[in-house]
Amino acid sequence: MAELAPTPPPQVQALASGITSLVEAYSSIGSNLDALAADPAKLISDPGAFAAVLDGAQAQLSAMSGGSSAQGVSGGSGLYGTRGAAAGSSYAAGSSTGVPTGNAVVSDAMQYLGVPYQWGGESPATGFDCSGLVQKVFANLGVSLPRTSEEQSTVGTPVASLSEAQPGDLLFFEPGPGGPGHVGIYVGNGMMIDAPHTGSSVRVEPVWTAELCGIRQVVPPTSSGSSSYTAGLQSAYGGQASYGVAAGAYGAYAPSGSMGSSGSAGAGIPASLAPLFLQAAAKYDLPPQLLASVAQVESGFNPNAVSSAGAEGLMQLMPSTAASHGVDPFDPAQAIDAAAQILAGNLQQFGSLPLALAAYNAGAGAVESYGGIPPYTQTQNYVKSVTAAMNAMGGQV
Repeated sequence: MAELAPTPPPQVQALASGITSLVEAYSSIGSNLDALAADPAKLISDPGAFAAVLDGAQAQLSAMSGGSSAQGVSGGSGLYGTRGAAAGSSYAAGSSTGVPTGNAVVSDAMQYLGVPYQWGGESPATGFDCSGLVQKVFANLGVSLPRTSEEQSTVGTPVASLSEAQPGDLLFFEPGPGGPGHVGIYVGNGMMIDAPHTGSSVRVEPVWTAELCGIRQVVPPTSSGSSSYTAGLQSAYGGQASYGVAAGAYGAYAPSGSMGSSGSAGAGIPASLAPLFLQAAAKYDLPPQLLASVAQVESGFNPNAVSSAGAEGLMQLMPSTAASHGVDPFDPAQAIDAAAQILAGNLQQFGSLPLALAAYNAGAGAVESYGGIPPYTQTQNYVKSVTAAMNAMGGQV
């Protein structure tokens, strides 16, 4: 009589079953990805398709891990045990699916502010025309677009009106027999970034509403579960707005947010100044990273700095400005409060962080006169520098 094989212990049976389920899950995920790869055009016509595949994968893996949440596969009693959090971290809430968002489009486009217009131009080295700028920005994010505005106007899904447009949507102008002759990227709050015409440069300006002939959404405005600058400032300023900061930024830059997980200052921010940035940010409903970034770019966090133009202190206030606010520009607390008040007012007036920063640097009158960021190299570089500093700070502040 043949000897029966011993029954494996329950733990071994559970592990074997788990491995079998894992193989089946990955096979299913692979099949879905193969189907998507066979139809790359679907990634353009349906930007959510890839995210849907990953959402399905997350659900399968999450179920196997013992029922963990969307914050990542972190169940302690499932197949992954205590290693689940690391295994599922790529599915954490936020822009983690690899699908670019509209806010990411705006953020990427901002780096090209000030690049000269060049008909047929496709790079910052040679200059951009309108569609060359759009194609370059999306290519940077892994999305392939046609070259001309006429062709680009057929990509993605149509948006009915400007009131329904989201940051990152494409705006089309100058209708003609072959299609639109101009394209820009919607920034939010009635503003766009574009390369307008010969003699100009890439800039943020009001949408040409009189010539608007079409709007297309190529990527989702934000990732599921993420908080963006747009969402964060809606409660403070109302309406729709986007400020050219990385996707998900306002999740880290919450108004009156924290200075890191333990209340310490972020890298490079003097510990003595961190509470002052937080206090002013809470008072004026601003991200503390904005105030810290302005201080970094303006003075390198030096409360005693004096510029060749006569600007003084940590936030580089002109004496007349400091006097009008009744503050001592060399007193960090007073300077930060005054700067926060100015920036909050600029945001309310112009509805755009790039324009608010441009007004802080060049004056509100200059922004009003040019209908956008003035064509001053120093101001355009200033806007890019502060924006880059904010992105670099992330959630550390």
